[in-house]
Amino acid sequence: MYMRMLSLFTGSFLVSLAAAGCVKKVDAGSADAANSDEGRVCPASGMIGDGEANNNQVTVSEGRGGYWYTFVDKAGSTVAPKAGEQGGVFEMVPGGTNGSKFAARMQGTVGAGGTVFAGMGLNFTDPKGGYDASKYRGISFFAKKGAGGGSVRVKVPDSNTDPDGKVCTECYNDFGTDLELTSEWQKYTIPFSKLLQMPGWGKPILAEIKAQEIYGIQFQVNAPGMSYDIWVDDVAFTGCP
Repeated sequence: MYMRMLSLFTGSFLVSLAAAGCVKKVDAGSADAANSDEGRVCPASGMIGDGEANNNQVTVSEGRGGYWYTFVDKAGSTVAPKAGEQGGVFEMVPGGTNGSKFAARMQGTVGAGGTVFAGMGLNFTDPKGGYDASKYRGISFFAKKGAGGGSVRVKVPDSNTDPDGKVCTECYNDFGTDLELTSEWQKYTIPFSKLLQMPGWGKPILAEIKAQEIYGIQFQVNAPGMSYDIWVDDVAFTGCP
């Protein structure tokens, strides 16, 4: 079931796109993004997941109540916590941002070649379904890397890119952006208007995300041979009316 989250391109293809200047990156975490109307901090009801309940459920609020999970390819990549399709259940770890108790964390290695990937994510609802986030204008979160690489693609599947929406004929090219994490906690603010699909594949290719029907948020690594240790905390909506 987790194959829906996976990019259909290889890590080497990602590298070649970036080198050619085809991958447009968001200046996430910048003062401009955080201080804009789209990045305006929401009240507590906008919190998606802070991990402080020390379980795998997102913050229950405004119709949200989905769960965190991990996913991984079958080409040699590894991920911990163990992926749901392998019988795993996501667990938070001690040591969140700004003195908080817990955070989401995934670690492992990406396979040497082929269509390789690993990631963690959350669904807004359970069972999974489209969530109307149109009153918000973006998302924010804190993230950092441990040992290893910090290249991460942040993805927001919607009803046009996720097969469950029954629209796409070449699915999984979710709206997203690429980030390079540092070893220190940093806040990233990403307006919906800055999320883009990857060029060169996927049907349909559209101008903007359908915020009225989004399914969740994913953090995915693709670089072949990469060791990774990715931490995420305080995921929230931004730009409240």
